[in-house]
Amino acid sequence: MHLDVVSTVRLRDAQMIRRRSAHSVAGASVPVGTSKQELTALSVSYNLPLVATDRERDVWAALGDRTRRAIVLMLAAGPMSVGDLAAQLPVTRPAVSQHLKVLKDAGLVSEEAIGTRRIYRLDAAAMAMLREQLDDFWAQTLGGFRKVVERTKRGRK
Repeated sequence: MHLDVVSTVRLRDAQMIRRRSAHSVAGASVPVGTSKQELTALSVSYNLPLVATDRERDVWAALGDRTRRAIVLMLAAGPMSVGDLAAQLPVTRPAVSQHLKVLKDAGLVSEEAIGTRRIYRLDAAAMAMLREQLDDFWAQTLGGFRKVVERTKRGRK
């Protein structure tokens, strides 16, 4: 049922855009005769412009997976290739590549091509940002805990 609704909405959007000789989608002019797939991509990127821009959430979401956290820990020891990472993990090489793509998209790792190999390393600025966020979180949390303890002590006197 859900797919029927989505397909209907996409088709309706495509028909609406095709009716016009040119339509501005995200600042770009869309000529008549543009394919349905192209229109859908333009429509989605126009209607959901903030989906891929929340970098902070993406970083924490990327670290929500146990395998990706293991990869980050291994890369903390130094740069490694996909094959070296896969040899130490209980997942396939293609799976490691997919996890690295998520980490790269989140800005946590960078890659460098050396011959036919890709070497991955942690991004120092991203790690510093994570550390800063954790430090802020714990400072606020412990500060709140201190206030509760102080109020409790005053209440007992």
